Amino acid sequence: MRRSTPRLAGVALVTIAGLVLVGCSSKTPSDTPTGAETTASGEETTAPEAGPLSIQPLAEIDAEGNEAAATDTSSAVDPAGDGSAECADGTSIAMMGALTGGNAALGQNILNGVKLAVGAFNEANAGCQITIKEFDTEGDPQKATQVAPSIVGDASVIGIVGPAFSGESRATGPVFSQANLLMLSPSATNPTLTQQGWTNFVRGLGNDNSQGGAAGSYITGTLGLGKVCVVKDDSDYGIGLAEVVTETLGDVADSSCSGDVKTGDKDFSALVSIINDAAPDAVYYAGYYNEGAPFVSQLRDGGYEGAFFSGDGTNDPQFVEQAGDASKDSYLSCPCGPAPEAYAGLYEAEFGQAPGVYSVEGYDLATIILTGIASGVADRAALVDYVRAYDGYGLAKHYKWDETGELGGTTTWIYQVK
Repeated sequence: MRRSTPRLAGVALVTIAGLVLVGCSSKTPSDTPTGAETTASGEETTAPEAGPLSIQPLAEIDAEGNEAAATDTSSAVDPAGDGSAECADGTSIAMMGALTGGNAALGQNILNGVKLAVGAFNEANAGCQITIKEFDTEGDPQKATQVAPSIVGDASVIGIVGPAFSGESRATGPVFSQANLLMLSPSATNPTLTQQGWTNFVRGLGNDNSQGGAAGSYITGTLGLGKVCVVKDDSDYGIGLAEVVTETLGDVADSSCSGDVKTGDKDFSALVSIINDAAPDAVYYAGYYNEGAPFVSQLRDGGYEGAFFSGDGTNDPQFVEQAGDASKDSYLSCPCGPAPEAYAGLYEAEFGQAPGVYSVEGYDLATIILTGIASGVADRAALVDYVRAYDGYGLAKHYKWDETGELGGTTTWIYQVK
């Protein structure tokens, strides 16, 4: 970590709500001239070159697709606190998720947010230095089960920011529940995860019941589309999201062109043919960008001209980078909002890239754990209790959980690649 991190503390975060919001992956368009245009008065002007494609926010909506009230983050908690925190030497937070592999960008986004929060905390609190321990699962439930015992066995780990994906959360939940080790996920959205009886599992975002309902309502209501092919991958996340979207779409979902893909698939020619024969107004893809990018590329190459819609698993700059021009105009949803401008600037200065999906949630959830440690929480059970009773604002939203570990009053953001 470079020493730029402390700039997140103090005034920058107090004033952050008054700043313009930027998209999760937006970048400044180039203003390099590309040609001449003539004005009405006959003067020749230079037309700017269109900027690179990026994911840009369109609207914040509720589960029924209606416009939601803007999130107020003027009271966002500062991870630095008052600088008086004390804790045992070696106290650590685990970050668990895909840090390598096809969908590694999603995990790295979260990890970077955690790093910013911990960096600000450590700079301000000489009496408590927190270590981040990284546990890579590649997003694979089987690999996650191999990692989980190492986390439980490390007595220095007081809580986890993660797991990142729904499948790995389900696979490791029983292990972490038995150890009463906090699972504070910034991105696992399968609705059934909070129905397992795990008192240590809490998620910092809306689940796919809200996201899927919002997306389906947006497709039929705001976009007014009348025929949709729903395609899903084989992950817990994709299966759960597709189920909610299909149910919300009702008769608009055409079962004749629904499809399934497997993790790692790269050839979608048969599915593209089925979709083109059905001639839908839209294709909804429930899955991750590693398959979503080649899928939309092959759809466009195959002549499909309708709308393409996907969820938070695809909502990452890697989708745009890998799919290129084929990603243009794609609609992407997320139960996460755009990064505030001040945060985005510091993030890009630190990591050389714009914040991605769940970078802000990673920061907020790490901040909650750090605030607990600063309050005197010193063991795993006490941290679970602290988070369960937490009531405060972050940069992304208001964090207060019900008895199951679900947030109240969640919203979904709709983005578009432009």
